[in-house]
Amino acid sequence: MREGQDVFVFLEIFSREGGIQSYVRDILRVYGDWASREGRVGEVLLLRDGPDCENTFEGNPGLRFQYFKALSLMWGRVKLAVALGNQLVLHRPRRVFCGHINLVPLVQVLCQPLGIPYTVLTYGKEVWEPLPKMAQLGLQKASRLWTISRYSRDRVCEANGLQPQRFDLLPCAVDERLFTPGPKSLELIERYGLEGCKVLMTVARLWSGDIYKGVDVTIRALPEIAQAQPDVKYLVIGRGDDQPRLQGLAQELGVSDRVVFAGFVPTQELTAHYRVADAYIMPSQEGFGIVYLEAMACGKPVLSGDADGSADPLQDGKLGWQVPHRDPQAVAVACIEMLRGEDRRCDGDWLRQETIGGFGTDAFTLRVKQLIEFTE
Repeated sequence: MREGQDVFVFLEIFSREGGIQSYVRDILRVYGDWASREGRVGEVLLLRDGPDCENTFEGNPGLRFQYFKALSLMWGRVKLAVALGNQLVLHRPRRVFCGHINLVPLVQVLCQPLGIPYTVLTYGKEVWEPLPKMAQLGLQKASRLWTISRYSRDRVCEANGLQPQRFDLLPCAVDERLFTPGPKSLELIERYGLEGCKVLMTVARLWSGDIYKGVDVTIRALPEIAQAQPDVKYLVIGRGDDQPRLQGLAQELGVSDRVVFAGFVPTQELTAHYRVADAYIMPSQEGFGIVYLEAMACGKPVLSGDADGSADPLQDGKLGWQVPHRDPQAVAVACIEMLRGEDRRCDGDWLRQETIGGFGTDAFTLRVKQLIEFTE
């Protein structure tokens, strides 16, 4: 690696699926393409990925990967620390990008004495509560901090005594080539028993620790929605240990015949499921909420919470409905409006155009390049 180039340090980006992993892969895609054209190489150090992982960037000359997965997590951390220290001392990179709060203390301890600037990428709730002193110090000493939304920025600042002006916003991106409008799949309508129905849909983890996603709130809103829209059904995509409670709630409220639990759906099949929906509903508390972008790119109206990071993808209500996230009546009123389809926010072509303009791959690429140039 040539002097003056960049080092990235992440937990994992290939062996696990999740919002952070998807976000990081998008950043690396832009960086790798840019670096290869500039004759640079970004060194990517991965703590929990191994050399046998499915690396989608193999062959990109702008990125070089080192893997430190080990049977002992502590041994993996030791190997990572040694490799990062060698990079800093021998090659003097122009900066280090730290991709998770759990790695910040290590990066700070190694970079600061050598005068090498580092940028910390934050995502969501992993930084919304007061952090250990070493992690707080690592954030305070960083040259820049990136985050995905105004809400996430404000939460981490309030919890950890940081100044908002030290943050750069890099919102999530949606792949407009993957998420596109189209007709409803007759096969899916038959599979889920949705013929002749107005369909509300949510994509979320059904974990008992993630009830903030609002699936239970939407189920509680269904009786009122059904009074105005008797043919309504609610398609829930996702899996987790909270599903039995949600099923019991639907039965208790007499709407179990209206709630369809689809289970896990692979990413490549999500577009067809979004197309089946008439509205996407997730009264949640998100750091951002890429699912809103996916739904809108497919031309579907969306509903979110009114006090979270979804304000950014929904452009403060311009593109969708924002309601108090634990209020079933507010959810019901908004859903009834959405299913009537009379509001401009139900115009699928307009929704897709606005979403791609603000959060499509070109917009994301431009923003990453701006941030890279800003921190040089």
